[in-house]
Amino acid sequence: MKPVIIASGKVRPVAVEKLQSIADFRMYAGGGQPPEEMWAAWLQEADALYATGNIRVDEALLAKAPKLKVVVQSSVGYDNIDIDACTRRGIPVGNTPGVLVDATADLAFGLILCSARLLHVGWEHVKNGAWGRRKSMGFGVDLANKTLGIVGLGRIGAAVAARAQASRMKVVYHNRTQRPDDAALGVTYVSFDELLATSDFVLAMLPLSKATEGLFDRNAFAKMKPTARFINVARGKIVDTAALQEALQEKWIAYAALDVTDPEPLPGDHPLLTLDNIMITPHIGSATVETRDAMAMLTVENLLAGLAGQPMPACVNPEAVQKKA
Repeated sequence: MKPVIIASGKVRPVAVEKLQSIADFRMYAGGGQPPEEMWAAWLQEADALYATGNIRVDEALLAKAPKLKVVVQSSVGYDNIDIDACTRRGIPVGNTPGVLVDATADLAFGLILCSARLLHVGWEHVKNGAWGRRKSMGFGVDLANKTLGIVGLGRIGAAVAARAQASRMKVVYHNRTQRPDDAALGVTYVSFDELLATSDFVLAMLPLSKATEGLFDRNAFAKMKPTARFINVARGKIVDTAALQEALQEKWIAYAALDVTDPEPLPGDHPLLTLDNIMITPHIGSATVETRDAMAMLTVENLLAGLAGQPMPACVNPEAVQKKA
């Protein structure tokens, strides 16, 4: 019999085609969370779960899925998945690191550039027929000879650093521990406080954890330059939203450009949207055709390996397989 694979939301067509060819594949495509009764019936039969970020994978869900062998998600982040709960049940969890590095780095650097040169403000000026009054929109700032501070220099952060260096920016970074290759990357390790105090652009690239939640708070923003631009393409909850709003309103910092927010989605009447020194995009870091297809196919590879009891190309909790064995 074919395995039963269920998806909590829409899956890229390239992945759907593959999964339909080898499994009883059931996908909820209605938007939002799947209807409770239908979803409970699917979980009861599921051999594999393709989560799409719209559900919480926790003990309560796992208890409804007695046959479940593997959980996969087409993203790098997995804060909606209780990894410990999956591990206790011997269920490996797959994610998709690596394939979205360039797409996310492009967006991060795009937000840096837009925050410096106010590209979206210029477009609004032209669209509103105010070309002749463009001096009223103010001037941007150069990237050359400015300092970019990256908090969380992983693969994506390193890719952003290379883009920044092409614009003749100096790059400093802060991680929990210093990288062994920072000299080769042309970056300088500094303390978190020094990064905040000296950077012209502060880029958040941290995963969400208990240690990083709310890291960028009133204290952090108060340490930044009044001319600093803050960019976040990581997770919304690493920022205290009320503190960011205050920092922008009181001009503790000059500008913010965000691809992620807390809450998310951001309501249309949120106070941040009344400010003129912020730009927000709707969590589109990996949103290119090529990258989303590659993420979907890596997710399929993870899923099939997990079903077969084989090592997954990208597994968050490889100890789950050992536990099951």
